[in-house]
Amino acid sequence: MNYNYPNNYISYSRSDSFDRINTHFCVNKESYKNVGKEHVLHLTPLLLLYQDSKMQYWLPIVAALVIATSYVQADDYRVVCYYGSWAVYRPGNGKFDVENIDPTLCTHLIYTFVGVSSEGGVTILDSWNEIDKGALSRFNALKQISPSAKTMVAIGGWNAGSSTFSQVVNNDGLRAKFVDNIVNFVKQYGFDGFDLDWEYPTQRGGAAGDKAAFAKLVSELRPKFDANGFILSAAVSAGQSTIDAAYDVPALAKYLDFINIMTYDLHGSWDSTTGENAPLYAGPADRTADSATLNVDFAINYWIQKGAPAKKLNVGMGTYGRSFTLQNTKSTGIDAAITGPGQAGPYTREAGTLGYNEICEQGNQWTVYWNDEQKVPYAVNGNQWVGFDNADSLKLKAQYVKDKGLGGAMIWSVETDDFLGVCGAGKFPLLIAINSVLTGKTSGTETSIKATAAPSQVAEPVQATTVAPAPAPASGVCTRSGYVRDPSNCQVFYYCDNVNGQYSISQFNCPAGTVFDTSLNVCNYPDAVQC
Repeated sequence: MNYNYPNNYISYSRSDSFDRINTHFCVNKESYKNVGKEHVLHLTPLLLLYQDSKMQYWLPIVAALVIATSYVQADDYRVVCYYGSWAVYRPGNGKFDVENIDPTLCTHLIYTFVGVSSEGGVTILDSWNEIDKGALSRFNALKQISPSAKTMVAIGGWNAGSSTFSQVVNNDGLRAKFVDNIVNFVKQYGFDGFDLDWEYPTQRGGAAGDKAAFAKLVSELRPKFDANGFILSAAVSAGQSTIDAAYDVPALAKYLDFINIMTYDLHGSWDSTTGENAPLYAGPADRTADSATLNVDFAINYWIQKGAPAKKLNVGMGTYGRSFTLQNTKSTGIDAAITGPGQAGPYTREAGTLGYNEICEQGNQWTVYWNDEQKVPYAVNGNQWVGFDNADSLKLKAQYVKDKGLGGAMIWSVETDDFLGVCGAGKFPLLIAINSVLTGKTSGTETSIKATAAPSQVAEPVQATTVAPAPAPASGVCTRSGYVRDPSNCQVFYYCDNVNGQYSISQFNCPAGTVFDTSLNVCNYPDAVQC
């Protein structure tokens, strides 16, 4: 059939998956020239002509109805930055608060984490830091420095497991409440969007119905997010078996604005030999079919193969490494035998993990090797071995994003970059390396924002002297990580951090006239607390 378009329009057509229906597009010539045919759906003005065996008509379309928030122009890549809020409790140069974030280096900033309750609620996990100290409001106030940046909050994370998510989303009534509570939370605290970090549906305490229920969750969130102009994303696994078991990929791709693939933690001390944390490609040591899947390139291609559009995918890039203790210091390459995890670092204080800042600050103690097959480095220091990313490997990954036509990069996480610039390459060298390829930025900005939180009804806790790392007291005060109230004095509470099986304990005293409320993790009036 011939179509008569206005003189300043050109046309093309494509076949959709629906039977006997072709969609014909016409678009302003100047817009077509500037953007190209592949992005014509995102242009305005736009006219569509639907033709099937019984009907043909023109339909003008308002551009806002067809422009997806996930749309990425040719030169517009996402740089999604996760922030681990617990870094505020790290010692020395590892302490990282909201004001340490440089929002000019991120298109999207994601605060981690909030929790899910068994009633379908969204819960604050550290009310002293996030409410009393105003971390959430200060985080959202970063948009005063970089108005183009979008702020989001993530729910879940590894420590949250899967059982509560599973309980909520498989119940139609609880899921509906959960959807409403998510929307209300985003509104209440002034975020631009919400990130679902369920690790992982059907696993770690999950149920067989999780895969379908997760798809229902995102489909029910989508219209309510659209009504409010909110962004919806998810952090997802890079593992083939988990992808198959946990995700209805076409549904997630349809309803999510973008998908953050956690293409790291691909090797670690759970293995019997050394391996890179986030190799770009498979290497010679990947001799089995399973090990050949443990690389960035496989994961990205598999998500695309399963139905995810490339432009919705963000490649996860770690600002940390996975470390090992070598069995033999004469065997120090890839696939070398190990005895267990590497020693904990001074800031992250977790065996088997080292932040990039911890590695680079001890740079003169490490011998760094370049793994050319997998396009990442590793480093050796005596019997200690760490596979990590540096500026060179992250530039290659950022170029991979461009070469594959992907949506962008995701960084886990900003607080283990060299954010103070103590290693001599300036502040945030890893984040700037990524930006230099994707956004053209080669420097950040100084942040000095001093946003204040709304006043609390009760005085905030007063920090006492921090006790050096030591075993848990005989009374068993510290039996888990997090806040714990003193069993004999309700005005005293502790922050317990498990480091290599021993607890580092910070003691706090509530102000006079208040006691520690374990249900809210704040100091509260005695008549409101069961003590």
